[in-house]
Amino acid sequence: MTVIVTSNAPGRVRGFLASCLLEIAPGVYTAPNITAAVRERIWAVLAEWHEEWSGATVVMTWQDPELPGGQGVRSLGHPRCEFVPTESVILAKRH
Repeated sequence: MTVIVTSNAPGRVRGFLASCLLEIAPGVYTAPNITAAVRERIWAVLAEWHEEWSGATVVMTWQDPELPGGQGVRSLGHPRCEFVPTESVILAKRH
């Protein structure tokens, strides 16, 4: 399961994400079975577009048994917390 959460994202981003994932709530997108290649392409587009935004945040998480806690996390912008990987889990450190 891949989940992408956006905050203050422009309409272009919301439209792009809605075209390839299901928007289950405002700014929350999910896809149960996308491949790693598709996930990487979506992230590449978001990372490229992020240079044009101000104040927008994107957080993506997905299942990955090779990573701590079996979960990968990426973020663009300034999320409300910092993701800190440990040997067994990823911790969310609030500022």
